[in-house]
Order: sequence, then C-alpha cells, then structure tokens
Amino acid sequence: MLMRRGLLTALAVFCVTQAFPQSTTIIQKDPQIEKMVSEVSADSLQATIKQLVAFGTRNTLSTTTDPKRGIGAARNWILSRFNSFAAASGGRLSARIDTSTYVADGRRVDVTTVLANVVATLKGTDPNDHRIFIISGHMDNMRTSVMDRTGDAPGANDDGSGTAAVIECARVMSKQNFPATVIFVTVCGEEQGLLGAGFMAENAKKNNWEIGAVLNNDIMGSNNTNETNIIGNTKVRVFSEGLSAFEVDAAKAAAIRASGLENDGPSRQLARYIKEVGERYVDNLEVFMVYRPDRFGRGGDHQPYQQRGYTAVRITEMNENYYHQHQNVRVENGIQYGDLPEFMDFEYLRKNTCLNLSNLANLAKSPAMPQEVSIAMSQSNYTSLTWKAPASGTVKGYYIMMRETTSPVWQKKIFTTALQAKLPYSKDNYFFAIQSVSNDGNEGLPVVPSAARRPQQNGANPPAATPQRNGAQQ
Repeated sequence: MLMRRGLLTALAVFCVTQAFPQSTTIIQKDPQIEKMVSEVSADSLQATIKQLVAFGTRNTLSTTTDPKRGIGAARNWILSRFNSFAAASGGRLSARIDTSTYVADGRRVDVTTVLANVVATLKGTDPNDHRIFIISGHMDNMRTSVMDRTGDAPGANDDGSGTAAVIECARVMSKQNFPATVIFVTVCGEEQGLLGAGFMAENAKKNNWEIGAVLNNDIMGSNNTNETNIIGNTKVRVFSEGLSAFEVDAAKAAAIRASGLENDGPSRQLARYIKEVGERYVDNLEVFMVYRPDRFGRGGDHQPYQQRGYTAVRITEMNENYYHQHQNVRVENGIQYGDLPEFMDFEYLRKNTCLNLSNLANLAKSPAMPQEVSIAMSQSNYTSLTWKAPASGTVKGYYIMMRETTSPVWQKKIFTTALQAKLPYSKDNYFFAIQSVSNDGNEGLPVVPSAARRPQQNGANPPAATPQRNGAQQ
C-alpha cells in the first residue's frame, strides 16, 4: 500500500507539470562526488603531462630497456604512480602491467612486439556487484610517421591528456569506496591500430567481464583549432555509435525500426548520461553529443569494446588543431608544428577530467540496472510500464524517464518506489526509460523498455517483442 501511495504521489506531481517547457530542474549533487571533483588539480595534470613529454617518445615500437626514454620507461613510471595510490587505498587498488605479444603485420608493426597496458583496478566493495566501469587513455604517440620510433615525439595532448586524466582519476578515486569496480587503464598500440585496447577488450570478453561502460579519452586538453581559429574551453564532445554490431541482423534491426529506437542504443544512452551527470558537477562545461562512432572517417580505443558488445564512448576536445597532431616538431612557413605542452589548456583538461570522474563515481555508486523493463502494447492513451528490481545494489527507488521522440536528451524524471507505473502520456509521442536510484541519489544507466506481448486473439500470432535496449549490451 505504501509503494502504491508513493507512486500515486509521484504521478500527481508529474501531472501538474505536464508541459515540458515550464518544468523546473532541481540539481541535487552527491557530496562525496562533489568533494572528489574539487580535488582534481590542473597543476597535477600539468605535472603528469610534463613527465610524459620528458620520455622523448612513447611510440609503441620505441625502446623498452632505456630507463629514461621510450614507451618502456613511460609505462614503468605510470605503474609507479598507480602503485603510489594503491599504498594509500587501504588495499582496494592494485596495479599491474598486462602484456601480450603481437606478431609483425607488415603494416604498422614491422617487428614482433610486446604490447603492454598499465591497469589499475579499484575493487568494488559489494561482492554481489560484478559490474566494471573503465576509464581509458592511450600512453603511446607518434610523429608524422607511425614507424618512426627514435625521433622525439612529445605527445602532450595525443594522448598525454587522456593518460593524465586516467592517472588523476585514479589518484582521487582510490581514496574512496564504491560498490562496483572501477578500472583505470593506459593502453599502448593505439596509433598502430587500436592494438592495446583490442587486446584488453578481447580479454574482457573471454573472461566474461560485466563491463557497464567504457569512457575512452583521447585528445582532450587543447582549446583551439587551426584554419578556422576557433578558441573555447566550455564544450567537450562525446562520440557514440547508434546501432551496435550486435543489432544489425534483420530481425533485431526490424524490431528496432518498428519502435523507432534507432537512436537509443547503449552507447547513445551512455552519452546522454555523461551529459546529464557531467553538467551537473562541472561548471562552465557543456557536453556536446556527436551522433557518430568517432570523428569522421577516424577511430579510437572505444571501438574494440563496441565490436565485442560493450557500451563505450569517446570523449574528446571540441576544437582540434591538426598542426599539433601526428606532426614532427618543427617551424614551417611561420607555423609551429608538434604536439607540445604549450598548446594545451590545463584548466580545460581539469574540467574534462572532472567530467570523467563524476560519471565514473556516479555509475560505480549506483545500483545495477532494473530488469525485465517492459511497456504494454495495448491501444491506449496511457502508457503502462513494469520492471523488476536490479540484481545488485541497494535501491531507494526508480526514475521513470521521458522525452519527446525528437529530443536528444531525457526531459523529465519521475521518482517512484513502485515496480510499475501507468502514465497519462501516449507511448506514440514519447520515449520512456527506467533508472535505478541509490540511497544517495546515484542513478544507474537507463533501460529502454521492451514491448510486452499482447494476449493472442482469434488464434493470431502476437507481434515480436522489441529487443530491450539499455546501458550495457546483453
């Protein structure tokens, strides 16, 4: 009876504010996450970039034996940073170098090479919560030629910025407890063809990791463009794919089209989530969602995860400067080329790091996603939703989310403690989703309902159910 009364109260409030333009958003922040965000330091990020540049080159094919130069020295230093955080984590953080052997392919790898990712794992405190959330950046870099392993290549922004963000998030978050597990990883071989990320994603698949989300950070610390000369540090892009490789067979694609869910794949839901949570905690930063898997004709380390059925996005700066990517350091026609630290904006990098941290923390503190979320197919101007409690996590209640079919973001949230709802809104005109909510108000990734079958009438076959789409590929 109490659960029903709570639902009726929530719906009564909802019905008073039917018109979307007049609705008021109240931003509630988790004090623990606010504190962590405040601890992210632009000076700390700059010091990390300075050290990464000091290794001369971090090309994947560069020396692994020189203690001061090359990718071997860089990965050893990153491991030492993770281990220093582990010492103060009360045993929750552990770090290792994860290696594999890659045979020369005659393209971007001309000798058999040991790939080495540096991985730090912050183990979740709930033994029943098997979710893993990953933040990634690539430690390797390149000059104009990807095969040039000896010349200097600063790699300050590509991808010193993503690597620094990973290290900084580990520094701050390792002091805290989270029910779910968070992995901080700096991968190698990105410039050779996403090799390090591919190795890690394949290993995750073989070992049945329950990856909830991957935040890949690549080129996220500069504020200006070449050619068009746009300058600004108040926007950041999040790239997300629409239909995953697991949803393009005829039956699944037809069901998705029938329900109009082409824009509601797992990675798109994650991008919406990142925008909402990031803008909640980071001042003067707008998350600009781009409906592409990556930049036009290009790729990144989130894609090997997507190809194996995981939810992943790429976070990257709004304004790219190609004079400072994949370029030998030189002055030519009065233009300074090269990926040098002086072209970075460390306050912008701080904000983008906070975007990552706030999302990782909110995800890792949230309950798992609600199960068996469905929407009734009955012909009615009401929308009836049902769901079951998540497999793990303490749930205070659930948010019923709504948006117009043309809206890129969720526009309304209705809180309820019930496991069902009947809303005075037509399912023809709105999309819906359900989020689990923790006692501290941390929301999990939304689950878009599948269509519940109608009872058979006159011997007719019921329509096929729409595949459930959520924040993690099933």
